[in-house]
Amino acid sequence: MSDYLPEEVVLEILHRLPVKSLIRFRCVSKSWNSLITTPAFINSHFSSNSSNSNKLIVRHCVDKPYLEHYKLIDDNNDSSSDQIQHIDFPLTSSRINHFMLIGSVNGLFSLFELERYVLWNPSIRKFITLPNPCISVKTHGRVKCRSAFGFDPRTNDYKVVRIAFRCGTKRTEEAKVPLVEVYSLNEGSWRITSAGDSFSPGISFDDWGRPSASLNGAVHFVVNDRDDNFCPLVLSFDLGDEVFREISVPNGAFGMRDYVHTSVIGGSLSLLCHDTYRHTVNNCCSIWVMKDYGIVDSWTKQFTVNLDGGLIRVLGLQKNGNILVEAELPLHWELSSYDPKSKQVKNLGICGRPYYFCVDNYMENLVLLDKPNDAVSKRGASRKRKCRDKLDSSQHFSICLLTSDEARVHLLQEAREQQQEVVQLEETVRQQQEAMLYQQEAIQQQMEKMASFKSQLEKAADFKSRLAHLIQRLGGPGWRHI
Repeated sequence: MSDYLPEEVVLEILHRLPVKSLIRFRCVSKSWNSLITTPAFINSHFSSNSSNSNKLIVRHCVDKPYLEHYKLIDDNNDSSSDQIQHIDFPLTSSRINHFMLIGSVNGLFSLFELERYVLWNPSIRKFITLPNPCISVKTHGRVKCRSAFGFDPRTNDYKVVRIAFRCGTKRTEEAKVPLVEVYSLNEGSWRITSAGDSFSPGISFDDWGRPSASLNGAVHFVVNDRDDNFCPLVLSFDLGDEVFREISVPNGAFGMRDYVHTSVIGGSLSLLCHDTYRHTVNNCCSIWVMKDYGIVDSWTKQFTVNLDGGLIRVLGLQKNGNILVEAELPLHWELSSYDPKSKQVKNLGICGRPYYFCVDNYMENLVLLDKPNDAVSKRGASRKRKCRDKLDSSQHFSICLLTSDEARVHLLQEAREQQQEVVQLEETVRQQQEAMLYQQEAIQQQMEKMASFKSQLEKAADFKSRLAHLIQRLGGPGWRHI
């Protein structure tokens, strides 16, 4: 690799470099590019740098237009507006307002819209679209799915889990053993497992809209036990042996109507409990931490956050002890930092739709760098990003490694995608025109009805006038006393 340094020395130097530098150095030589994109180097580089994260990544969504944004803030201090770093998100959902966040682990995000699953690595600005799942309406009928995303340290593999319940008209049908399928990034495919056999039939999910928590090679959800007065439990799914297990929560800590979801705080499994009725937040949120994983007696209440003064919900903790919260201001919702000692709240200037904020540790890694570029998903690339002339570093250095034949194929592929976009746009315009014509016809019908009604009113008024005149002529003054 070098005429001056031994290979092991060069390897040690590369392990210490940040991701951005490694992306650049792929163009130094073919041997360097081959080394940096090997799974072994990707895994060892992350292991060498996983403890160096001092930043948090914030997801927030806006509407009109519907966009989702990602920003980096300091984990040790409250970031000022000039210290907040923006990360371009390369996708917009074409079917729903925003992607649903399945989960994030080690700096990698899993997102979902309808039947489309996406993995995105913001540190290398790259994403891939997963193949279609095995379980679908065509193969298994209507199903309701709870998805999760996690990391299996035993195999250095990232996995997406789908727990699918068949939709039936009877409650007994809905309570049947679920179908479970797992996508493995290492294998690049979905696989239906027998994990549903370990799923207790009395369990029902309560946190459908929240990301799962990935820790110790398992993903964790909050569920209710229908056989025990709907008491909450933590349900874990081991990504290695693919078995469901139940973890009890602190006895008597949560009510049936409390909103509880899992999180990872300080490397420990945690529960955030908002004392709330559905869609109505009361005044506090308790944060429970399991000090020793799997030991029920190690649950400890770490904080109780007073949610007065417009605070909506707790999102996470910073290393400086402050608590990140979602706050409601007079005109919008904003990410804020709450100091539990002074009880002071500082707005961080990151605004978005309520209940769409999400905060997680930001970790740089090279995961997905060895995967093919996603050509299919570019149909959903944001218009703002398409209009930019400057390519990000990963795209630029990937293109510089293409041969001329590959470049032509790449350009032809982009041309076909653009043609498809034009066809889709024309179809959208045609549908809008049809909708406008339909509205015009409806307005015309309403106008005709109003004209007919007006004519009837005029006839009724004329008839009333004639009738009064006739009565006056026939009866004279005496008729008025009848």
